[in-house]
Formats: sequence, C-alpha cells, structure tokens
Amino acid sequence: MTLRDDLGAPVDLPTPPRRVVSLVPSLTEALAATCPDVLVGATDWCTHPAGLDVTRVRGTKNPDLPTIADLSPDLVVANKEENRELDVRRLRERGVQVWVTDIEDVPSALASMRRLVVEALRQPVPTWLDRADDLWGGDPPAPRGRVAVPIWRDPWMAVGPRTYTTDLLTRLGWTNVLAGPDADPDDRYPRVELTDLDRPDIDLVLLPDEPYEFTADDGPEAFERVPTLLVSGRLLTWYGPAMVEAHALRDAR
Repeated sequence: MTLRDDLGAPVDLPTPPRRVVSLVPSLTEALAATCPDVLVGATDWCTHPAGLDVTRVRGTKNPDLPTIADLSPDLVVANKEENRELDVRRLRERGVQVWVTDIEDVPSALASMRRLVVEALRQPVPTWLDRADDLWGGDPPAPRGRVAVPIWRDPWMAVGPRTYTTDLLTRLGWTNVLAGPDADPDDRYPRVELTDLDRPDIDLVLLPDEPYEFTADDGPEAFERVPTLLVSGRLLTWYGPAMVEAHALRDAR
C-alpha cells in the first residue's frame, strides 16, 4: 500500500509497520502511548515517557543514519520543522520509508496525528487523541492578555508567527505580540532584543524549560517591567498526549 505523508511524498507500507524509529520527541511520546511495541528507536532528546527503553539514534538535527538503517525499520517518523530534509532524503536513498509530518497549528496537529496513527500505523484512534480533539474543539476563552515566549537567550529568540505554539496560545486566550500583522510570516522564531520582550504593552512573558532551560535563577531576573511565568516547554510545543495536559494552561496565572 502506497500512502502519502503530510508533504505529499509517497510512503510504501504494504503491511502495518512493526518496527518504527521516531526522530521527534513529541511523536515518540505519542507512539509510546499508542503502540509502544512497535517503537524500536528514538532520539537522545526523546525524554517522554521516562525510562523509554529503545535504541538511541542521536539528535533531531544529526540522526545517526547507519544506526537507524541497522534497526531495519519499517517506518521512520519525522517532522518538517524538527528534522532536516537532507537526512530524510538520505534515509530514503537507503530504502527506508519515512513519514514526514507538517504541523503549524492545533488543528493540523490533531489531523496529522490522526493520519499517522490510523493511515500509516494502522492503529485504532487512541483515547488521548479523542480527548485532545474534544478539549481543543470548544470555544476559546475570553482574552487574557498579551504575551511573549522566549526560546533562547544570548542571543534572545522568541516564538513568532505561523507556529504551533502561537496558535495554542491563541486558543488559551493569549495573544503573542511577536506574531501580529506586522511580523514577518517567514520568520517563525525571530531574533529579538531584550527590550522587545520587556516592554510595558506586554502583560506576561512565558519562560519555557526547552529548548533553552529557563529556571527561577536564569531568565526572570532579566525582566524589569514585565512579570514572568516559568512553564513547561513540552506543554507549549509538543503535539500528542501533551496536548491533553496543555489544555490546563487555561487556568495558569
């Protein structure tokens, strides 16, 4: 059976995959929660669930291609943003089937995960996915204020337009000030100055613990005008089972 992934590339899956390697932490968590018996490899950054016992294949941007090939996977799952097109192409040149997801907002995350699970993996829809559909299908809450979300410091970088995180924030009632109509739609994670984040028209700065690990001692002290809130980067950026937990951010203060 030849299917097409989110980018329209053909993926030849004559039988349901029984050996799968994941190159994306959030996809790893989703597979481990849905069909753990098929997961044989994951990146070093795949930290959920804790204690995951599979072969590690280095990182999302520098996967160990020979190790992946040696695992004889029926399928490798990847993401357009997280993984390099070069690595996907080299895997395909080795004869490895690769399914690439393309996710920029909450609806596309839900649809992409459903296609991956049902079409590619031939699994029933998991409970967590139905629950996420229900939670995120309701009406958005009343506007809560204007926020910014740094993802790095020295240099400072932040979440911009056309990102899953920005759409999730919108559905939580927050407005990302760096994703407005004046933002460059192609600059999804712009470099910014601290003054772009610590300014009086921003109500709150959310400091996630990944990819930069902001902590109580590293991040909040830089801001003189705007209050900050330490949050889980997994809840802001991971699609999959984390989407169920992320909905509770509606109540965060």
